Amino acid sequence: MDDFMLMVRNAFNAPEMPQQLRRLAAQLALAAAFSTLLSCFLSEPALAQDAASPAAAAPAAANPQATETEAAAAAVPAKVDVQPVAEDVDIAARLERILTATKWFTDPQASAEEGVVFLDGVANRESSKEWATKLASSTQDVVAVVNRMTVAERSAWDFSPAWDQLRVMARTAVQSLPALVLSLLVLLITFVATIVATRSARRLGARRFQNALLSEVAARAAAAPVIIVGLYLAMRISGLTQIAATVLGGTGLIGIIIGIAFRDIAENFLASILISMQRPFQAGDLVTIADHQGFVQKVTTRGTIIVTLDGNHVQIPNATIYKSIIRNHSANPNGRLDFIIRIGYDDSIEQTQEMVLKVLREHPAVLADPEPLILVEELTPTGVNIHAYFWINGRDFSGLKVRSATLRQIIAKLAEAGITMPDSREIIFPLGVPIVEPTRAATRPADHPRVQPKPADASAPAMTRSEGGLRNEREEISEQAKNSRELEPGSNLLKEPAGVQ
Repeated sequence: MDDFMLMVRNAFNAPEMPQQLRRLAAQLALAAAFSTLLSCFLSEPALAQDAASPAAAAPAAANPQATETEAAAAAVPAKVDVQPVAEDVDIAARLERILTATKWFTDPQASAEEGVVFLDGVANRESSKEWATKLASSTQDVVAVVNRMTVAERSAWDFSPAWDQLRVMARTAVQSLPALVLSLLVLLITFVATIVATRSARRLGARRFQNALLSEVAARAAAAPVIIVGLYLAMRISGLTQIAATVLGGTGLIGIIIGIAFRDIAENFLASILISMQRPFQAGDLVTIADHQGFVQKVTTRGTIIVTLDGNHVQIPNATIYKSIIRNHSANPNGRLDFIIRIGYDDSIEQTQEMVLKVLREHPAVLADPEPLILVEELTPTGVNIHAYFWINGRDFSGLKVRSATLRQIIAKLAEAGITMPDSREIIFPLGVPIVEPTRAATRPADHPRVQPKPADASAPAMTRSEGGLRNEREEISEQAKNSRELEPGSNLLKEPAGVQ
């Protein structure tokens, strides 16, 4: 450029050059100088860009083991200013002062070269290191950031993360306090609605079913959906949406699992419902179930308790009762009794029938309707079997006692009338045993007198003290059941019939 200007100046000073040529040369020189200056200005950005590229690549060449975080921090920026306003020294000093002021870093160092910032030092945690990278990237005229800081290792006794977590939890709890209060209000409303639904369903079931167990089942069935909906709404309001969905969706699955695990309990419960609906017996009935005979005392959701005639308590599962044959001796208050009397072949069958029939008709515990029957049943080698049938009121009288009293009276009457009653081991010869001698003719039976039995007491009472009266054992068994220990707690699903104490 200087040589060109010297040549132009010498050309203008040459004396031999004409005036027009000097003017033309001056114009050409000015044009050439302007062209040269313009080319210099146009070539400066390319030179600046070429100079910036090595500077940006210099840190990576100097540190070939840069981490992924440093590579991400040194990403190519979207825009690079050609004439930066802030100097590299000012950028580095400013970043060092900021990093030192935070007290999050130990010996923080910042350097800048051609707008690329290099950070060194020790950060107290990983988040502080990331914060330093973002801070340098946001600084004026910073082209790229290479963060070479290390994260300090925490001490085993450093509980700051736990305290930080507690502070976060406390803040979250305070923020969720309104939702928690509203959830508690929903739970309170659910509790009240459950009570109302339960009582309403129980009253409706009592009027509709007339059964305590069915009323209770209806009450719980009405309360279940109210509780589920209330819990779901409370969990949704408190932010436990996932748990609420799990609870709502898992209700059916839980029911299936419980039904499989407690199959026997569920079976007994369903059987108790069916027994309560069908009512095969009532409290105080004399029944025979699964070879067990006794008076029904109590029916619970698990089993039925009966008291045998010996005073023993027998607890039978309701599922077994529902599947078994039930013989209810108290369903019909009238019951038929029978016994067999054997008389000899020489005794009068008609006379025996009339005597037995008279005793049964006159007995206070024997019913006149149906009428007693005295039937000839069988001819045996030792005599004739006469079968007597008669009916009594089983709710008031004991069959064992009435049978004993009637047999006692009949035996006395037959003995008074001279009716013999042989057993299966002997043969009665009322006329005696004839002895036939070889030299004499056999004696005719008519020549021997009839043997008269010893007369018995004809005035036999209808009952004796030894028989304990004719009343059945219902009252005694009920009294024994009241004084005994309760085998299974819970309400009785059966009600005693009217008039039974």
